[in-house]
Amino acid sequence: MNRAAWVRVVTAVVLLVALYYVVPVERGDAGWRLALRALAALVFVGGAVALVVWQIRRRLRSDQLPLEGLAVALVAGAIAFALADYVLEVTLPAQFDGLETRTDALYFALSTLFTVGFGDVHAAGQGARVLLCFQMVFNIAVLATGASLLVNQASARVRANRRQR
Repeated sequence: MNRAAWVRVVTAVVLLVALYYVVPVERGDAGWRLALRALAALVFVGGAVALVVWQIRRRLRSDQLPLEGLAVALVAGAIAFALADYVLEVTLPAQFDGLETRTDALYFALSTLFTVGFGDVHAAGQGARVLLCFQMVFNIAVLATGASLLVNQASARVRANRRQR
């Protein structure tokens, strides 16, 4: 990626993280607000999954597409699950052990994504375990595919540049 592409990716990632921290999620909501919050979290996760899949399909059809769209989509997927984890914990407390803040949720989503699993935050309730099953499948099926495409195309570009010299 050229310098302008890196700036676009970094800017998009910073904006996604900022958006993650400002989306209103309040404890104690009930009734229709609770249902609306759960629906919004599901739509956000579904949208992130669709975005990543769309970027992967575009990437597979053409080797000439810029990589930044896929990179941003992968980050959006991880942030979407962090938000879903946080919304679940706020909505149904005690679903996670050790998850109290948005930073905890982002940390947990990233440690799950990278299969680090320190154990300081973990699923305690059935709802959290179901959500994590979806997150793990997403990580393996979608994010791993996207990351593999990024690495393969970056390697191909390096090889092509070496041949041109």
